[in-house]
Amino acid sequence: MKEHISEINKEWDQAKGEFILGNPERQEKFLTNSGIELTAVYGPEALADGNEGFMKKEGYPGLYPYTRGITPTMYRSNLWVMGQYSGFGSAEDANKRYKYLLEQGQTGFSIALDLPTQIGYDSDHPLAEGEVGRVGVAIDSLADIEILFKDIPLHQVRQIRTTANAIGPVTVAMLVAFAEKNGINPNDIKILIQNDPLKEYIGRGAYIYPPKAAVKLAGDVIEYCAKNLPNWTPMAISGYHIRESGSTAIQELTFTLANAICYIDEILSRGINIDDFAPKFYTFLGAHIDFIEEIAKFRAVRRIWARLMKERYQAGHPESMKLSIFAYTCGGTLTAQQPLNNIVRVTIEALGAVLGGVQTLATSSYDEAFAIPTEEAVTVALRTQQIIAYESGAANTADPLGGSYVLEQLTKEIEKRVFEEISKIDNMGGAVKCIQEGLIQKEISDAAYRFQKQVENSEKVIVGLNRFRSREEARIPVFKTDPASEARQIKRLRELKEKRDNSLVKSRLFRVKEAAGHNENVIPAIIEAVRDYATLGEISDVLREVYGEYKAMTVY
Repeated sequence: MKEHISEINKEWDQAKGEFILGNPERQEKFLTNSGIELTAVYGPEALADGNEGFMKKEGYPGLYPYTRGITPTMYRSNLWVMGQYSGFGSAEDANKRYKYLLEQGQTGFSIALDLPTQIGYDSDHPLAEGEVGRVGVAIDSLADIEILFKDIPLHQVRQIRTTANAIGPVTVAMLVAFAEKNGINPNDIKILIQNDPLKEYIGRGAYIYPPKAAVKLAGDVIEYCAKNLPNWTPMAISGYHIRESGSTAIQELTFTLANAICYIDEILSRGINIDDFAPKFYTFLGAHIDFIEEIAKFRAVRRIWARLMKERYQAGHPESMKLSIFAYTCGGTLTAQQPLNNIVRVTIEALGAVLGGVQTLATSSYDEAFAIPTEEAVTVALRTQQIIAYESGAANTADPLGGSYVLEQLTKEIEKRVFEEISKIDNMGGAVKCIQEGLIQKEISDAAYRFQKQVENSEKVIVGLNRFRSREEARIPVFKTDPASEARQIKRLRELKEKRDNSLVKSRLFRVKEAAGHNENVIPAIIEAVRDYATLGEISDVLREVYGEYKAMTVY
């Protein structure tokens, strides 16, 4: 059999050589966005040690190492959660958008927060001026959460996600206090807290405290949820922001998993068993435009996670080895030029995520290169998912591209390279040390620079941007937030501060500071504070007094 295959390979090599004499290939090398070179064709040798090795390494969906999916039937039983990332203006504005999307068939939603909220400033802080409600909804206190979720049947929503990272502890506290105030068992709501502050230092910049303090606070959230809210997802280790900052797919997985190792080690140091918290971990990854590489990436990260849990952490529960994936199509691939082309880009990225077996998917809107999506644009983005789910047939069998020679080869190569890079980070002292020394930031910046140079010299073709331009661009409506929204938000906040029991709030804030200073888990103290309407900014300021603030370093 092997001799027969060898003869066929020789025959094909000869045919190829003769063909390209008159039909030269379009470029000298064909590389994925991560720089992996692709050959003209792949054959059975791409499978691990033949069919027997393939079954051992790939297996079946729902079985270790979960390369092909984390459940046996995948989308044949449950489609992925369809939830758009949305939020703007005040809590009233965002509430209307969430209700609209749920009416359109959305099964979950991500709460987009404005920048002041993400970095722990109240809307009336001088640094918040002009940013309140601009790129997300402003959340200053429990009062805003009450408005945000008004008349939304939370128990019927499959997943509610937030971008809370540096403010993860405060967000958890607000959600718990809201549920209890409304007679709801918090554990009955499907909450996913992003709670990954390490990626902020290397991917987005919405940090507050120094990295070690940030890991401690993220650990408080994980510990509290493990002990009190077992149905919540207390962390979504995030590569999306790293990818959108210019990293490759391999860097995205490497730095995400290196960060995860830091969090896991923190929780284990508290005496909590790996199987008591790892089953609830999610990862949040970008769905980029390099179709085959992205499918391989999603498959590879499941296998890498399963191996880390089994080999590095000796996890005993199969659920600890199953990594759930939340994918979001990459806004960075969208162009302001010929914006309707973005519908096609988003479709390709979304289909890649589905074929890669993700559990949750958010699709970008075609107008995101300009502003927050219009209602029409966000509806098209949601319909894209629904067409893939109900019309394309892609959801009718688990891992439909499993066994594809090129896909299996790429999956293996990504796995190999990611493990090599994680080992390098381990040898340098771990993710926190690498972040503190600017090593990871520099690698991402270098990758972003290389990609941008490829675009500028047209080595990397972006349709409508550096090739196939149009003389006249299509005009599309652009969303504009209500300029009066910021003033209304500030007015409501100031009224709240006047009406509440400020002496009680003062004592609650003192208790938060005391808990932080004594290295206690701060979540119980913060829950008490938000119940009495202490604000996000006030709580963050108290924690700043204890932990200090992080100052970004220059890597060049």
